[in-house]
Amino acid sequence: MKLYDYSKSSASYRVRIALNVKGLSYQSQSVSLLEGDHRSEHYMALNPSGLVPTLVDNGQILTQSLAIIEYLEEAYPSPSIMPTDCAARAKCRALALDIACDIHPLNNLRVLKHLTGPMGHSEDEKLDWYLHWLRIGLSAVEKKVEHSQTAFCCDDTPTLADICLIPQLFNARRFHLDLTPYPTLKEIEQRCQALPAFEQAHPDNV
Repeated sequence: MKLYDYSKSSASYRVRIALNVKGLSYQSQSVSLLEGDHRSEHYMALNPSGLVPTLVDNGQILTQSLAIIEYLEEAYPSPSIMPTDCAARAKCRALALDIACDIHPLNNLRVLKHLTGPMGHSEDEKLDWYLHWLRIGLSAVEKKVEHSQTAFCCDDTPTLADICLIPQLFNARRFHLDLTPYPTLKEIEQRCQALPAFEQAHPDNV
């Protein structure tokens, strides 16, 4: 199993956590977004989207972090990263999509570079953009989990929702977002970061 990833990529970070939670061994191949490795002829042949991560498992080339994680859940079902109840599973997926589809795409590197490049916005305007969408998204996620009776977002063990949440909070801290309005998310983050699977996947540890 080989993972093409970039340490600070939220999407790659998600997949690293999932691989670790499931106890799967893999070879890591760094694809630097800052140095343009993702646009190289070799990588574009592997993943025409030019995005990370890409996972190669038993000859299968898999892209898109949530699709990769769903594949891992189906191919390597134990331990599971989804609740057992069907309604709880739907809510778990909804939280993951709140983060991966509604927050992350508006704040990823290529969008931010387009704002300050072709669109001519300043660094301050870029930061305003980033923090605006992050606050809206995290406020919604906080409200969805603030009355949860579970240790993590959807269960008493980490699920897909937590796997998406932790990288997004890492990025929020990088851009100095005040996380005070999100106490439940901070508590979940602390519990997650105490687990080896999350700690080992942290960008500072890969």
